[in-house]
Amino acid sequence: MERDLTREQIGKRLVEAAAGLLAEGGREAVSTRAVCAAAGVQSPTLYRLFGDKNGLLDAVAEHEFESYLSDKAALPDTADPVEDLRRGWDLHIGFGLSHPACYSLIYGDGRPGVETRAARRASAMLDGTVKRIAEAGRLRVSEERAAHLIHSAGCGMTFTLIALPEDQRDPALSELARESVIAAVTTDPRESAADTSPVGIAVALRAVAPQLTSLTDAERLLLVQWMDRVAASAPEAPLRGSGQTAVVQ
Repeated sequence: MERDLTREQIGKRLVEAAAGLLAEGGREAVSTRAVCAAAGVQSPTLYRLFGDKNGLLDAVAEHEFESYLSDKAALPDTADPVEDLRRGWDLHIGFGLSHPACYSLIYGDGRPGVETRAARRASAMLDGTVKRIAEAGRLRVSEERAAHLIHSAGCGMTFTLIALPEDQRDPALSELARESVIAAVTTDPRESAADTSPVGIAVALRAVAPQLTSLTDAERLLLVQWMDRVAASAPEAPLRGSGQTAVVQ
């Protein structure tokens, strides 16, 4: 009986019931009536715990995404942050293909200024990796621009592969997209060692600005603003070995 359960237990029951319906029938199957029936819970309780159906779906997304986030967080950082980015990309694509309904719930309902909690957590991890690349002096565009490009390319590739019949999915597509994005936003180690371009220096200096404790807070803020302005002037980045140009502005 519902009255014999704690608030946490009821919430868990509702989330698990919604997750099961989502996996079986997609988002359309997750009605409040169906969820409450599957969980053995009254509708008012669902609204009291989650506010509305969107609140419940947000909780379901985070619940289902937890294994991916845990796996990603468990990946040890290596000495090569670009290689870490590659591993993160592959993990992201793999999760989307194995949990298409949940992935669509997290990323498929784009609304201006609205992001699910699960998506925010994943974005924070990507931002951390991009920052490490910048600190290593290997980012050719601003951190924000790099993160947005990587994220949009990864999501687009995942949805493209989800839409294809499994026997028509070309594994090389994801690798090609990944390497094209990496080529557009990063330099290779040999380039970085000799990179004295204003944009490269600005991005690296911007990344380590918080560590410059000899400057005042106001001076560090001004430095960040200056470096952001320089980084925003990044020209089009050539794709190595392709003879083509990738627009990253």
